[in-house]
Amino acid sequence: MIRAQDFGKVAVLYGGLSAEREVSLKSGKAVFDALRRKGVDAYAIDAGKDILQALAAGHYDRAFIVLHGRGGEDGVLQGALELLGLPYTGSRILGSALGMDKLRTKRVWLGAGLPTPEFVLLDADSDFAAAVKTLGLPLMVKPALEGSSIGISKVTETAQLPAAWQTAAKFDSCVIAERCIIGAEYTASLLGDQALPLIRLETPRAFYDYEAKYLADSTRYYCPSGLEPQQEKRFQELALRAFETVGCSGWGRVDFMCDAQGQPWLIEVNTVPGMTDHSLVPMAARHAGIEFDDLVWRVLESSLAMAEAKHV
Repeated sequence: MIRAQDFGKVAVLYGGLSAEREVSLKSGKAVFDALRRKGVDAYAIDAGKDILQALAAGHYDRAFIVLHGRGGEDGVLQGALELLGLPYTGSRILGSALGMDKLRTKRVWLGAGLPTPEFVLLDADSDFAAAVKTLGLPLMVKPALEGSSIGISKVTETAQLPAAWQTAAKFDSCVIAERCIIGAEYTASLLGDQALPLIRLETPRAFYDYEAKYLADSTRYYCPSGLEPQQEKRFQELALRAFETVGCSGWGRVDFMCDAQGQPWLIEVNTVPGMTDHSLVPMAARHAGIEFDDLVWRVLESSLAMAEAKHV
């Protein structure tokens, strides 16, 4: 049995400098409070540019990463923690870097024969009409290296595409136009090698955007998802395979759409999902009988496995 003292001194890394800072602040506080309630010697650290100095000076035993977006979820921090010899939660360097990059994730999935919507890359010189001819309408236009639906637009007319590209390009020079799947939206939360119950999402908005994710009360979450047990199991297995194919581990989330023919289409992977009162992983865990504090504990346990691996 693992005891709270076995974790030692734990740094909860949250906040950060990315566009998802506000969400991370909420997630980090929730995680910190849960660890404290469980008796863990946890310390909340708003990860600024001096984060490495703060970690070295604090003599921490491990880190619980609750940083969303660039700098915390994309392999940069993970690499630094590896150099410090500090075990941490979640995916390692490769899985974090690939998982944050929607373009490379899709290419890896396609290479593995996994279903993901067709796409094209856009830039200032793109023939937008040709992109529409290739993919059809509607389209989802998104920056490759942002999360929480930041910079994403739904395009229903060709004339909207240049503006959608400009919106996405404000956040990243790599912009994807992706065929929009019409159908039900699902998310699969993953904890270790276990897929938690699927959640089906519904929003009256144009799509499941930042507002729908974190602010709106009109978003509906269905868990159980309403799928037949065998179909849910098949989708959970697909999500696990998609997660592992990208090199992810520990915990995370895979989002996908299901079209009218029942075909699932992988959309993206999230290696440090939100842990706010609107977040999906805690919701799925609760339905599986795992309360929030126990969920946080189990995520922290993944850092013990990393520490043991270093001594093999």
